[in-house]
Amino acid sequence: MILEYDRGTISVEGEYNLPYAKWDERTGNMRALAYRYRDIVDYLDKSGIEYEDRVLNPIACGNLSLDVVLRPYQDEAVSSWMDFTRGVLVLPTGSGKTYVGIEGICRVNSSCFIVVPTLDLVDQWIGVLEEHGLPSGEYTGRKKDLKPITVSTYDSAYIHAEKIGNKFKMVLFDEVHHLPSEGYRHIAEFFASPHRMGLTATYEREDDLHRELSDLLGGKVYEVDTDELTGEYLSEYRTEVIRVDLTEEESRRYEELNSVFRNYLRSRDIQLRGPGDFKKVVMRSGNDPQAWKAVRAKNKARQVAYSSEAKVRELGRLLDKHRDDRIIIFTRYNEMVHRISKRFFIPAITHETGKSERESILNRFREGRYNAIISSKVLDEGVDVPDANVGIILSGTGSRREYRQRLGRLLRPSGDEAVLYEVVTKGTTELRTSNRRKRD
Repeated sequence: MILEYDRGTISVEGEYNLPYAKWDERTGNMRALAYRYRDIVDYLDKSGIEYEDRVLNPIACGNLSLDVVLRPYQDEAVSSWMDFTRGVLVLPTGSGKTYVGIEGICRVNSSCFIVVPTLDLVDQWIGVLEEHGLPSGEYTGRKKDLKPITVSTYDSAYIHAEKIGNKFKMVLFDEVHHLPSEGYRHIAEFFASPHRMGLTATYEREDDLHRELSDLLGGKVYEVDTDELTGEYLSEYRTEVIRVDLTEEESRRYEELNSVFRNYLRSRDIQLRGPGDFKKVVMRSGNDPQAWKAVRAKNKARQVAYSSEAKVRELGRLLDKHRDDRIIIFTRYNEMVHRISKRFFIPAITHETGKSERESILNRFREGRYNAIISSKVLDEGVDVPDANVGIILSGTGSRREYRQRLGRLLRPSGDEAVLYEVVTKGTTELRTSNRRKRD
């Protein structure tokens, strides 16, 4: 029997029935997705079946070591992962996940392909690797340079996975909650790497696709909660929910738009029991004009709640209260970002902000020349954000994942207490989702 890597699959030469392998009529042999490599080899070894293994062609890496003393929880995380060299590690933002990942690479002492969501994170990982004298390469749209430890984006990895999926004994997914998305999961499937690690601060997804991670990488093998690290390793913090009222006109408009959505559900006898049910309505909108109108009305109602005038007034009060603090304001819509930026003369960062301008704003915030910045979701992950001790969420945090990400932006080992305000409108779904998230 001969096992070979072929464009994201394991090709089996010889007439054998193996677990996870299926007959391929086109090539006349058995074939399995590459991520089953370790399972197939384990089965063959335990069964005493002789075979020739030609699957991996890894980049030589020499001896790897990290010259950093890990914190106790970081060492526990790596040790838990080393039991199987598979699985997901869940640690809060600011707790040093990068060092946990690098230490894992060094302990198995193998070539590793690291996948991250953004080019900013590519630069951050490479910066840390170079700082500690570790061989690093980049495989993105900017550069194709394979080294013992190579960093790529999810998008680039998805495009090229079947070509390079046997070059690394280890694959590491940062912000691994992105991996189960349709398309991205193929990266994990096309890599034959027997050692697999996922890193994230927010394991769960609202669509429950995080359950796929057990099959692709191994399940959750270690988790430490934010509260377990505050005080000694992360800032102490408190959270405060501030409830505000819609104006009379806003309330009328909100109810008018919401009734369009409710009437549609009633007319089709649809009940919303969770996010999945709402997605079904969105899917209907592709060929049902009434569904399209209902979804559009629902989104407009949400925007009324998220962008109320009372929120802007409350923001003014908080800015005055924390005039000597370092503040990050989070909101959902670009329109609200620009409105607040103009009203309070606060630098704004959106997806439309160029990289050089964004870096300039963040550097001035870091230097203390700006004491506040506002963003529409761009700073949730993948961007190196300077220390802040006050966060103000004006909209867009119905999920636990977003909430944790934004809280994590404040919890640095600065010693200062952090405070996260969440400003929500009474009598709207925004308040209900906030309450539900805290009960979860």
